[in-house]
Amino acid sequence: MPNSKLTKTLLDIGLSENEAKVYLAALALGPTTILKLSKTTNIKRTTVYSVVETIRQKGLMSVEIKGWKKLFVVESPDKLKFILNAKKEQLEKNLPDLFSIYNLKGDEGFIKYYEGVESIKSIYEDILKRLTSKDWYLVIGSTDPWINLDPKYFKNFLERRAKKNSDLRLLLQESEVAKKYQTNRVINGKIKMLPKGFSTTSNMIILQNKLVLHQLLPTTKAIVIENPSIIQMTKEMFEIMWEAIED
Repeated sequence: MPNSKLTKTLLDIGLSENEAKVYLAALALGPTTILKLSKTTNIKRTTVYSVVETIRQKGLMSVEIKGWKKLFVVESPDKLKFILNAKKEQLEKNLPDLFSIYNLKGDEGFIKYYEGVESIKSIYEDILKRLTSKDWYLVIGSTDPWINLDPKYFKNFLERRAKKNSDLRLLLQESEVAKKYQTNRVINGKIKMLPKGFSTTSNMIILQNKLVLHQLLPTTKAIVIENPSIIQMTKEMFEIMWEAIED
């Protein structure tokens, strides 16, 4: 009997349990009959008929006629990609309607909590997706431990963020890496060093529509606050610090 990992994969992309069993059985048997599929899967013949039909409708099985026999043949596993693509297209088609009922902001705003590097990357991807040249992007924090969470990803993030040409200003804990960014154009923004002795294990990102507090220590965590009053107050505090620190 096909292993459970393959069955789970088929279930995850949208096949029913019986469809997964029949598909995997037909994949192993090659051109086969309803009777053989029934015996292999321990599913009643009448049920196999209906299951085969739904698999055919999904483009995963075809019929061959040999003499008086009707044989059922599974298409190449590559066809499974079409199911995923169809689901993706359907999701993209319905995203506007989903966003129309995604009403979490309200008057008071809200807070979201993230844990783990992969989860937190989704915050940064959302930031890039929404960031425009008219927006400000303000940071208080430390560059080295932030990049070291995933050097390949966060260095690439810096490059992509630079292309947005936003009002980028950073107050960074002094380090060799921070100084390097201060003297080259990779960042495409302005950098000032925090006073000597200042040490932080978290980064604060202040944006037009959200405030991100990103703890850099293991296990890395982040809080996203979407509250206009808090964002405005935090921005004003940043501006005071920015003006007080000399270039």
